[in-house]
Amino acid sequence: MSEKKIILASRIVSMLSTPFYLPVLGLIFMFAFSYLSIFPPMYKVLMVVLFYLFTVLLPTYLIHVYTKYQGWTPKQLSVRERRMIPYVISILCYFVGYYLLSLMNTPNFISVILVVAIIIQVLCVAVNHWWKISIHSAAMGGATGMVIAFSFILGFDPSWWLCILTLLAGMVGTSRMVLRQHSLSQVVCGYLVGLLAGFVIVMIV
Repeated sequence: MSEKKIILASRIVSMLSTPFYLPVLGLIFMFAFSYLSIFPPMYKVLMVVLFYLFTVLLPTYLIHVYTKYQGWTPKQLSVRERRMIPYVISILCYFVGYYLLSLMNTPNFISVILVVAIIIQVLCVAVNHWWKISIHSAAMGGATGMVIAFSFILGFDPSWWLCILTLLAGMVGTSRMVLRQHSLSQVVCGYLVGLLAGFVIVMIV
C-alpha cells in the first residue's frame, strides 16, 4: 500500500472514530445487548436523539464556530495549547445532556455512559496542561472498560466484544500516529486512562 493510501485510510479511521460518536454507539449497544432492549422503541429513539444532540451535534457545531472565530484550521486546533476551550465546550454539552437525563429519571445504565465520557474528558483536560494525551484512544479505552464492567454486572461473556474493541483501538491509535497527531506513549496512556475510568465508574455508579 502506498504512503498516500495509508494516510487516507488513517484519516478515514480517525474521522470515524471521533470521541463524540462513542456515547451514542455505547447507548445503542446497551439497547441491543442488555435488559434495556425491553424499553419501548419510541423511548429508545428519544434517548438516541438526545445523546446525538448533546454529544455530537451541539459540541461539534460550537467547536466549529469557535475554530472559525479564531481563524484556525482543524490542524491548528490540534495544538495542545489550543485544545482547552474545545474540551470545555464538549464537557459542558455533555453535562447539560446528563442533567436533562437526570430530570427525566433515566436509568443509571444509560446516564452512566455520559458520566464516563465526562470524567474521561476531565482527566484528559488535566493531563493536557502538561502533555497532549490522545482523546481518541481514551474514548476507545473507555468503551473497553465499560464493556468489561458491564460483563461483570450483567453476567455475559465479553470475549468477542473485547476482541473487536481491541482491534478497533489498535486501528485508531495507529491512525493517530500515522497522522502525526500523537506519539505511541500518548496513545497508550490515553487508552489506559479511558480503560480505567470506564471500568471504575460503571462499577461504582
